This record gives sequence, C-alpha cells and structure tokens, in this order.
Amino acid sequence: MKLKKLLAVVLGVIMALGMITGCGSQSEEPAADGDAYKVCFVARASADTFAAWLTDEIKSQAANYDDIELTCVSGEGDDNTENGLLEDCITKGYDLVIVQSNNNAAQAPYVQKLLDAGIPVITTNPTTHQCDLDGSDSLEVMAGTGTVDADPVEQASVGANRAVEELPEGANVVVLKGPSGNYHADKRREGWEKNFFEKRPDVNIVGEDFANWNSDEAMDLMEAWVQKGTHIDAIISMNDNMAAGAIEAIRNNPEYVKEDGTTTFYAYGVDGTAQGCQLIEEGLLTCTALQAASDIAKMNMEYAEKVLNGEMDVTEVRDNVPAPEINKDNVAEYIQMYKDNGQIK
Repeated sequence: MKLKKLLAVVLGVIMALGMITGCGSQSEEPAADGDAYKVCFVARASADTFAAWLTDEIKSQAANYDDIELTCVSGEGDDNTENGLLEDCITKGYDLVIVQSNNNAAQAPYVQKLLDAGIPVITTNPTTHQCDLDGSDSLEVMAGTGTVDADPVEQASVGANRAVEELPEGANVVVLKGPSGNYHADKRREGWEKNFFEKRPDVNIVGEDFANWNSDEAMDLMEAWVQKGTHIDAIISMNDNMAAGAIEAIRNNPEYVKEDGTTTFYAYGVDGTAQGCQLIEEGLLTCTALQAASDIAKMNMEYAEKVLNGEMDVTEVRDNVPAPEINKDNVAEYIQMYKDNGQIK
C-alpha cells in the first residue's frame, strides 16, 4: 500500500509539472507529430462585420498549418466578456493568443496577464500600445507583444482627401464614431480632423456620435438626425458597417435617393468589406479604404507559427497592411474578389 501511495504521489507531481510547463510556454522546438500548438483568436464582436470577416479568414489560414490547433472566441463588444476570455486563455493553457481588443485600455492589463503567464501575444486590428497599459504618452507597441495591423490615419485619409475636393461649400455632415478608447476608432477620427475638417472650416457637423462599429446603432442615429430637418450632405463613418446602417435609414427617402437611383449625399467608410463594395456598386457609398482581413489573417498565422517554432521572438512581429481606395471606378475587381472567396454569392 505504501508503494502504491508513493507511486500516486510521484505521478501527481509529474502531472502537475506537465500542466505548468504546458500552460502557455513558448517552445523553442517544433511541435511533435500529433501534438499541435494551441492558438486562440479573441475577436472583439461577432456582430462587427469586419471582426466576423477576420475570424473567418483566420480560420481559413489556420487550416494550412498542421502544427496549429486554432480556437476562435468573441468578446461580443463587451469589455468584461473579452477580459474574461483572455483570463480563460491562461486557464486553458494556450501556447499563443491573438487579441483583437474592443477597448485597448480595458484589455491591456489582461494582455499583460497573458505575458506574465508566459503566453506570447500578438495584438491585431488594433495594436495595443504601451500607453494603453500605463497611461503614458508612449505609442510604442506594448512591451512584450507583437502586432499585425493597419494605419488608421492612412485609412481615414482615403475618404478625407476626396471629401476635401468634392463636398460643396458649407456642407452639412454627420460623423459616426467607433468605440471610445479603441485605437482605430480614435485615430481614424483624428485622420479626418487633420485631413478634412482642418482644411474645410466651412463644413458644418450637424451630428456626431458613437455607433460602436454597429450598423443598427448607426441607423438609429441617422434616423434621429434626418428628423431634425436639415439636409445631410455627407455621412462620414469610421467603418463600412456604420455607414451601411446610416445609408439604410435614408435608402427609401426621396430627399436622399431619387427615383432614378441617383443620390443627393456622399458617404465615406473604411474596411472595404463585401457589404461596403456592394454599396459602392449601388452608388450609395462614395468610397472606402480596404483593410484586407485576408492579409491580416495570413500575416497573423504566419508569424504565430514562426514564434511558436522559435524562428522569431514575438516582439519582432511588426507589420501593417496597406489601405488602397475602393470607389466606383475599381469596385468591380473587389466585387469579383468577394465572389471568388464566397462572401458575395
């Protein structure tokens, strides 16, 4: 009996050590056959069309890696939910976590918890910066993490540069913002300020509010602004999803969309989603800046495998995707792209 008890104790110690070393450690050796690395992608919200697109693309890319087992979860646009999922990644012992924050400052302490547990973290769309963690002015990538992202100011400038030239004198505009504290939301708004509003002081902002990337919230705001009676010359949206909601609110309004389909307003988005491209094709969205989820997903998975296999340190992961303009002149090629990948039937 004593021997059995001793063996049980030894076995328990071995199992405990195995759990500790397997819970989020960054291996320097390739995964053994049949022993895939566990990677989790924590998306900000499944109702966000771009986040949903990115999730699908990351799943597709992960299928190319036999040594990676991917799990995707969503914070559903709620900081507490997302933070709980990040803590859960520690409990479940993931080998690497890709984080798409809903609110950078809210998620940063939990990203730090992952790092403290020895789990490499790549933040993506948006980048988590050092200032998100410590309240400083530093826009350096958060210490210990990697990032795959896009430049939100560059994205905003695509629509802003057009609007400077094409909006009429004294135009009335409304502005739809993403979540407060979200790096992309804040920086896209800064991009519009720098590249449009500072250059066009004649423009009147007749409505501006947070729609949190959500089309339903944007539609409600647009309906309220239209009811005030002032004609809105342009919808300036920090993403395509909110622009789509605002457009839906006026799609059947003859003051904005005439019988022949021509419009009396401009609309600018960001992301270049399938939905955004279809709205451009219909003549309802003026332009958008492509933020290719396919490219972001590909980079994330390529870097994740290199980090997990010891080919590079996670802090060496620093990459951005470009932001080409999509408008009526070139939208056909992007529509075809979405048909080819199945997002447009």
